[in-house]
Amino acid sequence: MSSSPTTRRPQRSRIARWGESALEAAIRVSGVSAIVFVLAIFFFIFREAAPVIFSPHFDPVEFLFSTQWYPTSASNVRYGTLALAVGSLAVTALAMVIAVPFGLGAAIFISEFCGHRLRETLKIVIELLSAIPSVVWGFIGLTVTSKLVVSATGAAVGVNVLNGGLILALMSVPIIVSIGEDALKAVPDSYREAAIALGATRWQIVYRVLLPAARNGLLAAVLLGVGRAVGETMAVLMATGHAVQIPHGLLDSVRTLTANIAAELGEAPVGSDHYRVLFLTGVLLFCITFAVNMIADLAIRGVRRRG
Repeated sequence: MSSSPTTRRPQRSRIARWGESALEAAIRVSGVSAIVFVLAIFFFIFREAAPVIFSPHFDPVEFLFSTQWYPTSASNVRYGTLALAVGSLAVTALAMVIAVPFGLGAAIFISEFCGHRLRETLKIVIELLSAIPSVVWGFIGLTVTSKLVVSATGAAVGVNVLNGGLILALMSVPIIVSIGEDALKAVPDSYREAAIALGATRWQIVYRVLLPAARNGLLAAVLLGVGRAVGETMAVLMATGHAVQIPHGLLDSVRTLTANIAAELGEAPVGSDHYRVLFLTGVLLFCITFAVNMIADLAIRGVRRRG
């Protein structure tokens, strides 16, 4: 005998509930796994750096505030990361000064001002830009933009803060444009229609309506661009000159924290103080990224409260 519709309904509802529970469990596991992976990465880096942290001849003040980086000196080994940290911040700050206006401007143009066919073309081009490997950007910085910097500024060397900032800006713009355009598109059309009904122009709609409504998403786009710039390795290794010094201008060569790790980790003997200090540099970079994210979270909360 075939089952009646009344008996099939409870079975279907039971299967639906089981499916819902399984999906909810999978989502929870995915969310928790992200935290677990981050903690596991930090634990691995800290485990490798711990022996030198608790070593009696390690000076944390020198590590954080000295500009002297001589890990292979035969008579006076020094591990100072201040110049490396300042170099990272200088290149990242310049990249954001260039990338944020261009990225947000391009996102506004794609979202609000260009036609459908042009919009799709520009989005494809932006996706292609974001897919270019960082080592290719490094080659471009080493062979193309460095020569442009020398010809435009008369600098003796083209690999410097300006060159690295330009390359990082080009690498960060696609992320800012993509996330920013999504944030603007997420604003309900009723906002635009209400502004048009009140007689607002296109620019007034953008400035008075869309930017305040999408501020959280736009801020997230900028912060993702900052994260891309801070964590970049190969491009800045090839485009900034790799000189351990505090820059006094845009035409000075610098070395960043990430580039220093990439350049020296392969040559440092495993288990040596040099090897451990490079992992400690990774811990410092992790802390800087965490601080940036915390400041961003506080900024977003402040924006929400004012809104």
